[in-house]
Amino acid sequence: MNPRPDLLDTHSPEGLEVVQLTTEGGVPSSHIYMEAQIFTPDSRRLVLQRSGHAHGSDPHDPEHRFVLCDLDNGAEIAPLTSELGTTGPSVSPDGAWLYYLVDETEPDGGRLTLKRVRLDGTGRETLVVIDHPVRGASRRPSLPYPLSTITSDGERLATAAFFGNGRTELAPWGLLVFDLRSGDAWVPLSGPSWCNIHPQYSRSSASPANRDILVQENHDCEYDALGRITLLVGGVGADIHVVRDDGDSFRNMPWGRDGNEHCQGHQCWRGRSERAITSTVAVLSGEAQLIEGVAAPYAGHVGIATPGGRRNDLSRDFPLPRFFHFATDIAGGRLISDYRAEGAPDALYLADLPEADDAPVSEFRYLLSPRCSWLKDNHVHPFLSPDGQTGFFNSDELGILQAYVVRGW
Repeated sequence: MNPRPDLLDTHSPEGLEVVQLTTEGGVPSSHIYMEAQIFTPDSRRLVLQRSGHAHGSDPHDPEHRFVLCDLDNGAEIAPLTSELGTTGPSVSPDGAWLYYLVDETEPDGGRLTLKRVRLDGTGRETLVVIDHPVRGASRRPSLPYPLSTITSDGERLATAAFFGNGRTELAPWGLLVFDLRSGDAWVPLSGPSWCNIHPQYSRSSASPANRDILVQENHDCEYDALGRITLLVGGVGADIHVVRDDGDSFRNMPWGRDGNEHCQGHQCWRGRSERAITSTVAVLSGEAQLIEGVAAPYAGHVGIATPGGRRNDLSRDFPLPRFFHFATDIAGGRLISDYRAEGAPDALYLADLPEADDAPVSEFRYLLSPRCSWLKDNHVHPFLSPDGQTGFFNSDELGILQAYVVRGW
């Protein structure tokens, strides 16, 4: 842990503190992606990654580790994994376990293993080994998604994978769900447009909302028979849906797909609510807005034109919204976001979200400039602790990616 008051400036709030959490020379370290469930519920411990980047890690990197950071103990860091191919981390809702995947796959071959370990490093268990096609798929999974998501009751975990054989063009990608009690696994959603699915279980504890998954559909993406992506999304853009983890109740989020508004590719649930927020780009104005929405019945891939779609531009009162990556606390009352506009330093902003579902954010508060290069693997990717009292971000301001914490607002 290394205090970094030099990252504050004259516009930063009085009393703000910045600490560099990872300091190992020559090894890039980072936070896990913003919506990942990597915190204990008391906001005191979180999982980071050693030898990784802002969008994941190289599954063949022998230096890669998931590590535990104990904020109450001087941000002490302890390794949790050592296997080659670890990916898709999720901390159980009770804060007792880290669930993760071990990727030893190849197209329609090899195996994908689901494991868990206690956060003190003991009790490591192998839960599921997939070395065969599972229900809903005709081939074995490969290229597992670098993120996983876990239900609020800790009973199910979901990720995504490629279901090709290495020879067939337009082989499907799909959502892969595990029942953590029985060890069953299935694919409720698949097709050629699910190459970057970003699955996120609702944080709600109410049934049936707790089985809802926020998913991203990348229309007109292009990839080869091995699943190597050459075009992530076509010109009309991605759209965002909600689906139950059994494949039922497929719905639309009222965002994008009108030729002007494009979903940037980052969205998340607003805390435990049934509302979600996405970052968009408006082609005509050049703005990058934060739009809240509620799922509506599927009516085709029409995005913003979905009948009955309820949406709210949270950033409409900001002079020039240019927000990209963000996250909320578990109560859905506070948001942190990065900001980037041409000719201006990059920035972090904190905001209190409105209670009314048609009101904008009343005040965005500047925190600091992360001084990040914004190269893709070095994105800032800010997020909040569950209690909303602490913020986290990445930066390569020292020439190599590291993980930081900001607090004291």
